[in-house]
Amino acid sequence: MPADLTSPESMALLKRIADALERLAPAGSPQADFAAADAFVWHAAGRRLAPVPKVNRVEMTLLRGIDRVRDQLAENTGRFARGLPANNALLWGARGMGKSSLVKAVHAEINATKAKDARPLKLIEIHREDIETLPDLMGLLRADPHRFIVFCDDLSFDADDTSYKSLKAVLEGGIEGRPDNVIFYATSNRRHLLPRDMMENERSTAINPGEAIEEKVSLSDRFGLWLGFHKCSQDEYLDMIFGYVDHLGLEADRDTIRAEALEWATTRGARSGRTAWQFIQDLAGRLGKAI
Repeated sequence: MPADLTSPESMALLKRIADALERLAPAGSPQADFAAADAFVWHAAGRRLAPVPKVNRVEMTLLRGIDRVRDQLAENTGRFARGLPANNALLWGARGMGKSSLVKAVHAEINATKAKDARPLKLIEIHREDIETLPDLMGLLRADPHRFIVFCDDLSFDADDTSYKSLKAVLEGGIEGRPDNVIFYATSNRRHLLPRDMMENERSTAINPGEAIEEKVSLSDRFGLWLGFHKCSQDEYLDMIFGYVDHLGLEADRDTIRAEALEWATTRGARSGRTAWQFIQDLAGRLGKAI
């Protein structure tokens, strides 16, 4: 005899099964409210975009010693914001020289100078460990009328990491490719995003050394714009220092500031924009000046 599916016992059982299946089903990605902010952080676990009301950024005029790359990135981003062809960009090189600061500053500059009737450009940060979910993020952005910079800071891959394949597919290689309203910017200390010893090991142990590393090296080829950042000179470092001093209205003897700034860089073994800002925070604190 077939079971009576209309009996109270059967109905209760079917309800429990349905509830269990609903709990097991993956939650849908909530629709982002892009009017909430101009910047967002992608949270891969919940497949959601969290608005960032105030972005931690430096004004464009305070970024010294990187004039050429600044102008190149600003021009590329401006074209993209106007709906013209533009390239994905890889900002690589010396630590602390303003790679991520430049991306955030350019984003702010574009929005500050856009036409009144133009939609604001949106900045979305994706963390390095979430790169495998980049296709999901792209799918969320594809149909939206805004234009987006998807930004990954300090991007690099280790020897046993295969998540770079997701990035390659999204940038150019996949069947869908990068959406027309999205551009991808990344910063890295490595020009090819991979450790040199990993590439050399692949080359030395492979039957065909060239083919062994071609797939991995080709990742950086997906970036049409390579912008190199190099260690700054003493003059450039001091230019950064006094740019901050003047902008923040820090009143102190300039010869003393110069001597202290050079000593600060010497004790840290590096001259960079980050070192300059750290000195400025120390100086402002000693002067009792809030910044």
